[in-house]
Amino acid sequence: MYLIINIVGLIIFLAIAVLFSKDRRNIKWKSVIIMSLFNLVLAWFLTSFPIGRAMVEAAANGFTELVAVAYKGIGFAVADWVSVKQMNFFTSALLPILLIVPLFDILTYFGILPFIIKWIGVVLAKLSGQPKFESFFSVEMMFLGNTEALAVSSLQLKRMKAERNLTLAMMSMSCVTASLIGVYTSMMPGQFILTAVPINVINALIITNILNPVEVTPEEDVIATIGGEALPVEGQDVASGSEALAQEVAENDKAQDVEQQTKREPFFSFLGDSILNAGKLILIIAANVIAFVALAALVDKILMMFNPWLTLEHILGIILYPFAWLMGVEPKDVFPLAQYMGTKLVTNEFVVMGEVTTKISSFAPHYRAVLTVFLTSFANLSTIGMIIGCFKGLVDREKNDLIAKNVPYLLLSGVLVSLVSAATVGLFVW
Repeated sequence: MYLIINIVGLIIFLAIAVLFSKDRRNIKWKSVIIMSLFNLVLAWFLTSFPIGRAMVEAAANGFTELVAVAYKGIGFAVADWVSVKQMNFFTSALLPILLIVPLFDILTYFGILPFIIKWIGVVLAKLSGQPKFESFFSVEMMFLGNTEALAVSSLQLKRMKAERNLTLAMMSMSCVTASLIGVYTSMMPGQFILTAVPINVINALIITNILNPVEVTPEEDVIATIGGEALPVEGQDVASGSEALAQEVAENDKAQDVEQQTKREPFFSFLGDSILNAGKLILIIAANVIAFVALAALVDKILMMFNPWLTLEHILGIILYPFAWLMGVEPKDVFPLAQYMGTKLVTNEFVVMGEVTTKISSFAPHYRAVLTVFLTSFANLSTIGMIIGCFKGLVDREKNDLIAKNVPYLLLSGVLVSLVSAATVGLFVW
């Protein structure tokens, strides 16, 4: 019975996307069906086949070992923070970022990570039939995170039409960053975290293709390069609409990129900056978690003045109850799941992970899988502000205004990708 509910839920989540589509007549159904079937097979392989589970577990163990190595460095500096019965959230989840972020930056510096991203993107474009850059970006954001992926794609964003920029903004709601996967796996079941990452990539393409279908001509379906001779630079994509100004922008972009390539930063200077940025990231995450938990507690305090039962978690639980029920979890788990889902959307995934990390091993397998996959993305209200702020600094006003006007679609896209991914993986874990 619960399996049937899960299947119906998956269909309903996709139907909601169709209902809110900006252009239902131009949805590429062949592409949607191919990607959906591929995602089902991928989820089945990673959760139900011994070799698939072994691959995921090996990757999860690799991240666990990486975090354990990070504890060596933390223990050298602050031994009394590590040599305790149970480390606090800041030590166990955040301080390992000081190793993980620089490690991935080193892979980027030597061209290893860009090479991986490029060829996975090429394969994904062939499989999905989606435009080349959208496929490339879906992989890029999986490794780099939303703002980082947008920042390194600034040349492409400037040259694409506004509707495609909106698609990328919607996709950015569903990303993670590889440098935080080690943190996630230290708090939640690693096998489901690592299963969720590729599933989210495909579902981000599926949901944005349904919500915001954009016709891309063969001339437009190219990757912007430093030379860029084959890339059409359309005047209407620049604020003034002037072809001369568009050409000037393209030439400026080209000059900046050439300068960046010819003046490559020395490795140890680059590494020092990476470690400094990792430290800033830790403080940003810690500040967000503290502020959101405190603000939620303040809202609860105010609401309970009217009714002791009235809390933010209860309100969100009621709103999201139907969606949680459609996941096919046992009746006793529906309301708690709805509360966790709501809390994640208005705060962030770390708040919920910190709350359930000590008890998730006691959850039923299906409930554990669904909750973990749903939490594995940046889809929350604060992410919207980050995305809009990033686009504001990268593209012209026309494109940024289109994204700002479609904030509800950004949130809807992020929520639907999380729901579809959780329901997809949940089909195979009982």
